[in-house]
Amino acid sequence: MKITFLLTWGDEMGGTEQAVYTQAAHLAPRHTVEVVSVFKTRRRAFFTVDERVSVRYLVDRTGRTERPVRHSGLRLQECRRLAGLPSTLINPAWEATFDALSDVEMHRCLRTLDTDVLVTTSPALMSAAADLAPSRVITVHQEHRPSQLRGATGEPLLLRAPEMDALVVLTERTRQWLQESLGKAAPRLAAIPNAIPEGFRPRSSLTGKSIVMPRRLVPDKQVDHAIVAFSRALPQHPGWRLRIFGDGPQMSRLRNLVQGLGLHESVEILGPSRHMAQEWAKASLTMLPSQDGEAFPLVLLEAFAAGVPAVAYDIVTGPAEIIRHGIDGLLVAPGDIDGLTAAICTLMEDHQLLCSFGERAYEGSARFAADVIVEQWEELFTALLDRRDTPQRLTERADRMAHRLAHGGTGRFHPAVAADRTAPSSGDQRAREVVIGASHNLLVRAGGRLCEVRDDLQGADVIQRNFETAVTALEEHNIPFVVLRDSGDIPRSRVAVDTAHQMLVHKALAATYEGQAVYAELLKPRTHAPAVLLAERLPGVGEGAGLRVFRPVVTSTRTLRFGPAYGCDVEFWHRAGQEDGDGEQFVAPLRPSAVGPRLPSLTADATLRVRDRDYPTLEPFTKTLINDITYPIDVVYTWVDDTDPQWQQRRAARRESLGLTPEGGGDEAARFRNRDELRYSLRSLAMFAPWVRTIHLVTDDQTPHWLDTTHPALRVVSHRDIFSDPRCLPTFNSHAIETQLHHIDGLSEHFLYLNDDVFIGRPLTAQKFFLPNGMSRFFFTPTAIPTGEPTETDEGYFAAAKNNRRLLQNRFAVTVTNGFAHAPHPLRKSVLESIETDFREDVARTAANPLRGRQDISMASSLHHHYGYLTGTAVPSGIRCAYIDVGTHQHHPELTRLLTIRGHDVFCLGESRQAEVPAQEQARIIASFLAAYFPVKSPFEH
Repeated sequence: MKITFLLTWGDEMGGTEQAVYTQAAHLAPRHTVEVVSVFKTRRRAFFTVDERVSVRYLVDRTGRTERPVRHSGLRLQECRRLAGLPSTLINPAWEATFDALSDVEMHRCLRTLDTDVLVTTSPALMSAAADLAPSRVITVHQEHRPSQLRGATGEPLLLRAPEMDALVVLTERTRQWLQESLGKAAPRLAAIPNAIPEGFRPRSSLTGKSIVMPRRLVPDKQVDHAIVAFSRALPQHPGWRLRIFGDGPQMSRLRNLVQGLGLHESVEILGPSRHMAQEWAKASLTMLPSQDGEAFPLVLLEAFAAGVPAVAYDIVTGPAEIIRHGIDGLLVAPGDIDGLTAAICTLMEDHQLLCSFGERAYEGSARFAADVIVEQWEELFTALLDRRDTPQRLTERADRMAHRLAHGGTGRFHPAVAADRTAPSSGDQRAREVVIGASHNLLVRAGGRLCEVRDDLQGADVIQRNFETAVTALEEHNIPFVVLRDSGDIPRSRVAVDTAHQMLVHKALAATYEGQAVYAELLKPRTHAPAVLLAERLPGVGEGAGLRVFRPVVTSTRTLRFGPAYGCDVEFWHRAGQEDGDGEQFVAPLRPSAVGPRLPSLTADATLRVRDRDYPTLEPFTKTLINDITYPIDVVYTWVDDTDPQWQQRRAARRESLGLTPEGGGDEAARFRNRDELRYSLRSLAMFAPWVRTIHLVTDDQTPHWLDTTHPALRVVSHRDIFSDPRCLPTFNSHAIETQLHHIDGLSEHFLYLNDDVFIGRPLTAQKFFLPNGMSRFFFTPTAIPTGEPTETDEGYFAAAKNNRRLLQNRFAVTVTNGFAHAPHPLRKSVLESIETDFREDVARTAANPLRGRQDISMASSLHHHYGYLTGTAVPSGIRCAYIDVGTHQHHPELTRLLTIRGHDVFCLGESRQAEVPAQEQARIIASFLAAYFPVKSPFEH
């Protein structure tokens, strides 16, 4: 068969290029293989290519003017003009290097491609192939990065994958994520690892006392972690050297780090080498401390082929698929520099163990030998070619595309499941899960492990459920424990157990939950690799800092999964002497408790109420601590339904009374548009902010049909109930309504003000918004308030901000510059009352303005924060906030990323003044996204 690989830069140094040329060389003896590179960027290619593999380039960038490689009648001036125009074939957000000239050459090449199989090597090229490849060509995309962690560059994966014949990834973790995210829209999915690059590789004797690291010097490779770990290990292991091969933007920073640690005689930072085989032959060990983004690191294959063992962080994908912990290397919890130090020390000080690991690494590298990997590719290609001319092939492709559109995949947005940051089950555990799953009809496989399907649990319910799961096992086996209190922005349940009872805890959990889908994540294990195990498999895993116990839960939509992040930490505290000689204390193995990192005892002397029962604790945890928020916090929404005929009549009449047309448009229409966001914003509060006392929904006598107004924690408040001057009504000005919020009867002193397009994105505590002493927090953005006075062309937000600035300048002789994030606004009623007193005329004028005007102030969403800061009642703080403009096509992929990562504290779905996306399409995308992010009904819905 004829196989064509499509690369962006075929002559550059990179893992993708190396993998493709290795694969092509191994296929060449039995097939016709060519590599098509869109760009030629070097006079001499970095990699030597097997002579049986033909390589052709489309666009030459080695000269001063970019031009086609083929004979062309284009003049230089025309080439320059085309090279300066953006690509219309490949979105610049996916890959910015393409241009109009490369579009022309790819059209010419791909439209007429005479091949059996076309293999693309980046999502951008996959999209081009989906558009241009002849229908009879089998299209396969080979993904070289962890898809679930990609940003904008991964957007085509979910959008265009249904149009491909197959999608091949490097690891089972990524394959499972794509299967769950695409569902029935998925083409054939396969996980095929890279093969060991060919060529002679001398075997290392492991006697050189040298740690070798070929790494790009960029932040996510975390080479600084390796340097720091080495510096801590060196005093006990003199004579060892760390040799780093690579370059990148962090070169100077890392050299300075080496000098600052006094390692200039022991650490070398060298450039890239073409002779790594010889360097591996002199190595005794390698480290891979990457943060993320390692799909399947070829550097580990090269090391293993030379018999060099490895120590690596156990990140989402990559190292764990190659390193067999305790056999040919060691895996360490991500970011744990102490663990990294301990791991390399283990091998540096035990030459016999080092040699044993090296021998097994060499033997284990056979798993990735060329003949093994090529056989998998040939089986895939043959199976696809056998179906090439069947009518089912194109029918199934059409069905996949239809499934994508039918299940929320609109435009550039596609619903996706959350990326699991822990390894899925495999081997014996996977086999055991099959047995357990067969005996429990409520269990499904999601995120690589067994999950219970539930659509009725809020985030706090899951946290409590996991807490009870852990504690029940301890109580049943009479293991003493104390409940700890935590401090911080993320809620977590924690219990402390004497480390002397660690093995008993393992056995207790195993016995209590044998045959059940209860798991434990190992926290800083000393011998076992970081992993998630069935509770029944805990005996024998060795010592560690603790266990995170959890029962996985997934919603029926599969888009919300409660995993270890909601688990209960069972921590093993150890005894240690006080430096001042004042007896022994128990020391926190992971992080301090709410009263510090040490406790005088783990013998309970008090009880702590958690929901409806008391649990053993220590007396300090029963006190009101300085970090506790003891005051109530309410939430206030302002909401309007622009589809309500009566409201439309009131607005039209109000506009006509002002001499305006009955209908407004543009920005005004966008501000009033109701797309059911309130339902999901309330779901976000119920799911992630259970500490809210009462929700006040301020409306113009409107109530959503789905809202349960009888709920005791919900109050619907009419504008008539808060406006002190009834002549201001009806009003259609959010700035006016903001001036009256503090008049809500029964409103707490501290409250959050939300628009219905703002959502809590993950579990948060009240401390994220308020200080325990009562101060409110606020969240600056880099967006500056434009200089000058308000004008008719200013957006309402900026006009009000300018007026706020004038008031504050007159009152405090201070000029404010920044705006605030699209996030919940933490407010204090007393501060709003002071503003009303100090700026009475401005407040009254804004309240009386029925439509937004350039004389308005923005009292709650802006002025409160600046005023509070200047009067000592508010402080600046940070929050991870995302703003997605759903009226702009290029922002839609960020919705998919929000679903995948779920790492933002809050987010807002806004709409630009000049929206390019039609309103109906916006509504479809918002509905699909919000239903995927918040599938669990709140208690405020019928």
